[in-house]
Amino acid sequence: MSRNSEELRSRLQEAALELYLERGYDKTTTGDIAARAGVTERTFFRHFADKREVFFDGEAQLRELLTEAVAAVPAGTKPLPTLRAAFHQAVPLIEHNLPVTERRYPVIAATPALQERALAKSAALAGAVADALRARGVADQLAALCAQVGMDTYAIAIRRWGADRTEDLHAHLDRAFTDLRLAANALK
Repeated sequence: MSRNSEELRSRLQEAALELYLERGYDKTTTGDIAARAGVTERTFFRHFADKREVFFDGEAQLRELLTEAVAAVPAGTKPLPTLRAAFHQAVPLIEHNLPVTERRYPVIAATPALQERALAKSAALAGAVADALRARGVADQLAALCAQVGMDTYAIAIRRWGADRTEDLHAHLDRAFTDLRLAANALK
């Protein structure tokens, strides 16, 4: 993607966020977003499929980063430690996107259509992570289970970090995976 295209996508995303915060998601049209960004509605649709997608553009980058990180973990590493290592690789991206993520959260929380899209994106991300585990030779059902549990553990670490920034996200991630191991051991 060219630099101009990336800048235009960022302008559209910022315009959408501003309008969603000002008017609400339901009262904002793609035409409003395009006008705020200084482009035509047709240009908006060259970059995003709909007004929900403009809000979740970073998911593709996170999916690519995580699947590549899973593949890069040394062979023979068990699934959950593999995911823990991969999620550590995503920390810089999460930290970089934090200012936008924090502003988006209340809009998502107040908008059922965005909640639905967030859940669909999360499920697709868990599916991609499961596929990456399968590519490492992890059995189908175990890969799906580990991917979902790993994604949930990752989400818990991010929420904890959002509530307590006295420690970095790496520390919260380690603690969440330690809590997962303790919970699993308690089942024995």
